[in-house]
Amino acid sequence: QVQLVESGGGLVQAGGSLRLSCTASGRTFSSYNMAWFRQAPGKEREFVAAIKWSGSITYYADSVKCRFTISRDNAENTVYLQMNSLKPEDTAVYYCAADLRSGVYTEALSMRKGVYEYWGQGTQVTVSS
Repeated sequence: QVQLVESGGGLVQAGGSLRLSCTASGRTFSSYNMAWFRQAPGKEREFVAAIKWSGSITYYADSVKCRFTISRDNAENTVYLQMNSLKPEDTAVYYCAADLRSGVYTEALSMRKGVYEYWGQGTQVTVSS
């Protein structure tokens, strides 16, 4: 079992920045891949960014590339999402997710939400124009 708790959401003006955090507990954090997804009202949950257990590989959705950065601190059991140059269309509930289904220390890093077994409760990000 893995428990995930997100924090750092809030209201920000367009062009501003926020940093989301997600702290994990329950299993060896450094052994599994992590990701961020988001869900806007009336829309499906979509992939934002993913990071390998080692931190050596990251993937981004095209819509956030060059603006968002995912990182992790395995000593602190925490994954981060630094969001810069925010736009109103980034408004959504942001969720972190953990992939234990693919096994520990896996070479596979997925962007598919069906792969991620554990989810946090979400944190609201609102970007005003």
